[in-house]
Amino acid sequence: MSILEYLANGLVFSSIIVLSGVGLSLIYSIASFANFAHGDTMTVGAYGALVSFGAVGSMGGLLFGLPYGFYVALAAGALLAALVAVITQRLVYEPLEIGSIGLLITSIGIAFVYRALIQLGFGTDGRRYAVPAMRPVEWLVPVGIRITVQEIAIVAFAAVFVVALHLVLTRTLLGQMMRAMADDASLARVSGVRTSRIKLWTWVLGAGLAGAGGVFLGLYNQIEPRMGFNILLVVFAAVILGGIGSVYGAMLGGFLIGMVDQLMPVLGDIGIPIGTEYSYAVAFLIMVGVLLARPSGIAGTTER
Repeated sequence: MSILEYLANGLVFSSIIVLSGVGLSLIYSIASFANFAHGDTMTVGAYGALVSFGAVGSMGGLLFGLPYGFYVALAAGALLAALVAVITQRLVYEPLEIGSIGLLITSIGIAFVYRALIQLGFGTDGRRYAVPAMRPVEWLVPVGIRITVQEIAIVAFAAVFVVALHLVLTRTLLGQMMRAMADDASLARVSGVRTSRIKLWTWVLGAGLAGAGGVFLGLYNQIEPRMGFNILLVVFAAVILGGIGSVYGAMLGGFLIGMVDQLMPVLGDIGIPIGTEYSYAVAFLIMVGVLLARPSGIAGTTER
């Protein structure tokens, strides 16, 4: 493989990490706790899309090498993830008054519940979306890049979602209130912001992005009950690297961590004996190194 192909693969994987990391950071900035059920929320989205795609998979023609029905399933998966997260917020997190550490521990239990329910319904075997197999884009092969149209679709839609979130945060009243609440929830409340409603919309957006990331992760690899859990620590590393609580820091951190993960084989090519199985360890070492130099992360957010 050429360095360009490693970079292309890194861009695809980074897109998935960015979507998930942005959702996690968004929830942290408003709910004020690290949600360890976020990875399994991704899995919920992936399985929601799997079921939906089974119902509408033959719908329409192809766009980016994917049936139109897949995009319906993508929306369904993201909506299901958001719905499950909102129900969990209302029934579990909101009634509890146990502080951020207590909520963090509770979210670990919630993650186990999500995973157990998925395993009861679908078993533990891996599955794949019934999408047509694609050959690499022909005009990119001569320059050393073997990437499919479907992988390009992952990057394109991740970019669309990130830009849409940016516009929501900067151009809408909802975004202004979310940013005000992230800066100082008490001040936002006395200023007339309906913080409970803002928190609800934060869970919808954050979990919806996680669900979309899970759908793309299932398209990139395969769908199985531990898929979100397996990638959760990498998502946390990206968020911490960028600056915990910073949405834009999570974007940058996700890009860097995803690239490091996929560029690991280059080290072997130049004679450094570090296999791809150590990619997550190297990513965490980079995170620790950055935090030693800049404890607040790249984006330098205020600590909570």
